[in-house]
Amino acid sequence: MKQPNTTRIISLGFAAVILLGSVLLALPIASRTGESIGYFNALFTATSSVCVTGLVVVDTGTTFSSFGHGVLLALIQTGGLGFMTIATLLFMLAGKRITLRERLVIQESMSESGPSGMVRLIRWVAGMTFAFEGVGAALLAFRFVPQFGWGKGLFYSVFHAVSAFCNAGFDLMGNYSSLTSYCADPLVNFTVMALIVSGGLGFGVWRDMFACRGSFRKMKVHTRLVLIASAALIVLGAAFMAALEWVNPDTLGNLNPLEKIQAAFFQSITMRTAGFNTVDLGAMHTGTKFLSSIWMFIGAAPASTGGGVKVTTIALLGLLVYSVACGREECVIFRRTMPRALIQRAVVIAMISFTIVAADIFLLTIAEPGTDFIDIVFEVFSAFATAGVTSAGTPVFGRFAHIVLMISMFIGRVGPLTLALALARKQARGGEKLRYPEDKVLVG
Repeated sequence: MKQPNTTRIISLGFAAVILLGSVLLALPIASRTGESIGYFNALFTATSSVCVTGLVVVDTGTTFSSFGHGVLLALIQTGGLGFMTIATLLFMLAGKRITLRERLVIQESMSESGPSGMVRLIRWVAGMTFAFEGVGAALLAFRFVPQFGWGKGLFYSVFHAVSAFCNAGFDLMGNYSSLTSYCADPLVNFTVMALIVSGGLGFGVWRDMFACRGSFRKMKVHTRLVLIASAALIVLGAAFMAALEWVNPDTLGNLNPLEKIQAAFFQSITMRTAGFNTVDLGAMHTGTKFLSSIWMFIGAAPASTGGGVKVTTIALLGLLVYSVACGREECVIFRRTMPRALIQRAVVIAMISFTIVAADIFLLTIAEPGTDFIDIVFEVFSAFATAGVTSAGTPVFGRFAHIVLMISMFIGRVGPLTLALALARKQARGGEKLRYPEDKVLVG
């Protein structure tokens, strides 16, 4: 049997969902006023939701009707789990047999080693996702139901739980406010933070942790690396955020010490691809925006609901630097040698991603000359890493800038994954058989 072109199927699948979502969101019934928001605005919103980004050109809470919010919820869930996961679940509900071709696509989209057990894996992923989102919605209901009533409060709880677990960052609070009105609320903060981290760790990591019953030493190298790198980024990000913004009256300055620490951790976690915020990001210092851009570029873990170049990619690059500095020929972690092909793949993904981001920044500096450079950098990194936070305000940009951001979101969500799969496939084939004589060039 001919192996399916997984990269093409994944790309076209995401594109098809975006186009379908844009048509639905452009319908008058999707707007609260009964008038269409326009196809371009609908296309941007659909792209942002399927790519689980969170950047918007119209206010989500006040622009869309209940139908529109329902469409957004479905698009976010599809984008977070991946369209192949959703399609497989629908096939299973309809009683359709999952073919070997479909199992191969699921295998590569979920970064698994073989096609066996794919249906069982999809069931597990769906069950775990709905369990996390269900618990998160129940906790948020304690805050939203008393505030908005049973019907609206329950829907708000479900919507924000799904948006948080899928690292989408869409909110229904209105006036582009995100969760700023809950900055000092520990229930909302810790529930949303837990959902973001849970979705960003990756389904494979959770599966391994459950299989090993929490024993760190028994876990796979990938799981241990993701857990350590994620914890380090969260703590370091919160420390830098607190140090840089502690006395800034427009962000953390007017909060008490415990609230400042809570807000610092929330921003550190959400910058890694979630898209929510509890403080005014536009009022952050330039240094904080620059550091946040780096955190966004790193992103979440592979095979997760988050974006970025992934924590494991950056960890392998750091391991490569350390090995070269120590004069070692191999990269070793947890007493395991990392394959050279894997290191090369990490370098290529990081370099191509950085090149795309640099090109987007260049285009936006031309298209938006009146916007501060750091705000353009922040916006581009946010779009490519599917973080969904903004300091300049996405709606103020022009049409050309919005097109650049849409392309960046799509590449950021689909590109690194398909690139990694394509590289893995080529390397698995053994590469070139012909070897040429070695030579040297000067570097550094």
